[in-house]
Amino acid sequence: MNFLKALDLHTDNPGVSTGTHWFPGETEKIVSASPVDGRVIGSVFSASEAQYQQVVAKAQEAFTIWRTWPAPKRGDIVRQIGEALRQKKDELGKLVSYEMGKSLQEGWGEVQEMIDICDFAVGLSRQLHGLTMHSERPGHRMYEQYHPLGIVGIISAFNFPVAVWSWNAMLAWVCGNVCIWKPSEKTTLCAVACQKMVAEIFEKNEVPEGVCNLLPGDKTAGEWLAADERIALVSATGSTKMGKAVAATVGQRLGKQLLELGGNNAIIITPEADLQIAIPAAAFGAVGTAGQRCTSTRRLIVHETLYEAVKDRLVKAYGQLKIGDPLHPDTHMGPLIDAAAVQAYHAAIEACRSQGGQFIVEGGALEGSGFESGCYVKPCIAEVAFDLPIVQTETFAPILYLMRYNTLEEAIAIQNSVPQGLSSSIMTNNLREAEQFLSAEGSDCGIANVNIGTSGAEIGGAFGGEKETGGGRESGSDAWKNYMRRQTNTINYSARLPLAQGIRFDIG
Repeated sequence: MNFLKALDLHTDNPGVSTGTHWFPGETEKIVSASPVDGRVIGSVFSASEAQYQQVVAKAQEAFTIWRTWPAPKRGDIVRQIGEALRQKKDELGKLVSYEMGKSLQEGWGEVQEMIDICDFAVGLSRQLHGLTMHSERPGHRMYEQYHPLGIVGIISAFNFPVAVWSWNAMLAWVCGNVCIWKPSEKTTLCAVACQKMVAEIFEKNEVPEGVCNLLPGDKTAGEWLAADERIALVSATGSTKMGKAVAATVGQRLGKQLLELGGNNAIIITPEADLQIAIPAAAFGAVGTAGQRCTSTRRLIVHETLYEAVKDRLVKAYGQLKIGDPLHPDTHMGPLIDAAAVQAYHAAIEACRSQGGQFIVEGGALEGSGFESGCYVKPCIAEVAFDLPIVQTETFAPILYLMRYNTLEEAIAIQNSVPQGLSSSIMTNNLREAEQFLSAEGSDCGIANVNIGTSGAEIGGAFGGEKETGGGRESGSDAWKNYMRRQTNTINYSARLPLAQGIRFDIG
């Protein structure tokens, strides 16, 4: 496969890295097998605890230098990363598709998202601004400024093996931080490819060794980051269960955390919806990345007057889906990530049946030519009551739950009835309905859309959710403030010492 050679990936790859320095293997290998065809792509050595300590020490040393570089100069380094990603977009997109299993269109889209966040971060490097305020004391000036935190630990998930890391790293770097990346053990080759690309640019620009660090491993490596007081911020993407564990550990040491956790996202379709938009949005949201996005559409809440029409159109749309090799440009849906994901998919289907759900598009495993890896499944649709236990949970699989409503207030209540609060959408051409959905009495999610689906966010807006989604915000808007510490400064340029609140303290 030419894209592996172009990305300088080999059968056996070192894993732990502080930039241009790659540590020799001391522990077991993480073997990467593609869910596309079951073939082993390569292996990466995971980190030992001793290597972890070396990486953190090197990161601490690098931070003392990197933080002194002017932010626009740091931004120029990120600009060069964006240019390198443009040159390797095709190859890296194919690796993402092959190692993770998402369609090639989505693989390329993920790399484009990396390019976009680089562009955003470059502009941001000249806008790390604070506020200036008037002091109540004469001859005084007050202002706020932002300083880098130090070491940022990034724990990323398999479903977006490169993009979510870039959301964190590019902003953290322009803010003056150094990063330690613990990627998912299911997609480590993507991480190695990114590390090599960035390390080459850093070396060319004499960036200190230790600004960009890679720490492959299982959950133990993540636990090291969470428990380590030297890690100023832990940004973790994954399941709610994982996030709660990270939050407890980081919180115990009063560290900073940024959590992007589970989603159980819904689209409301009102009587005034344009079904030409609504049906494709629901279908892509449900089957894109084989339902393995935190923003995947899991619930479709349809007004009773449109319910049968929507159901019929969905069944027809699902009949047109092309499932197979994600490297084929016409494929809509590739495989699930691994056998454990397939098992969870089957368990969710059985739970739905046992709780009264009725399937209008049947699920099941796909077998035969082209499906030898055992990771391919059929996307399915079930008619359900909104309060079924299985509907309240997040299953990372292409299972869509269809339910009815009568009033918009009822639909919003159904939408908000789950523990998660990431993404939500309403399909309507009625301005009042749209505004009600976006109001304080509407969606309780961090993302609320009108006439687009739940899946697929632009980097310009802050990304994240509420409730069991964790409350974090990444990517655009003012998410950069997560990676900095705020400092309030007061300067007395007078020859007197007036105290705040008019307090008198006369001595001498």
